[in-house]
Amino acid sequence: MKTKYCQSCSLPLDADSYGTNANGSQNTDYCKYCYDKGQFTQDCTMDEVIELCVPYTVSANPGMSEEAARAQLNQLFPTLKRWK
Repeated sequence: MKTKYCQSCSLPLDADSYGTNANGSQNTDYCKYCYDKGQFTQDCTMDEVIELCVPYTVSANPGMSEEAARAQLNQLFPTLKRWK
């Protein structure tokens, strides 16, 4: 089974982390931290979200530096649905 990722912040998604549409149904493209009740939870730029995600990426990848995490996220984020 292929892991799905939030198309805004790249958080791995599962049934407990899906965001919600305006009608209350699950939105399988975005996580609950980025998308709730049919809209994005924060009005922010891609660079702002990258900076928020750097510490989480570092903690999930022991030995990774902040610079390496930032570089990885800068490559990944432009491919995500929200930032295309």
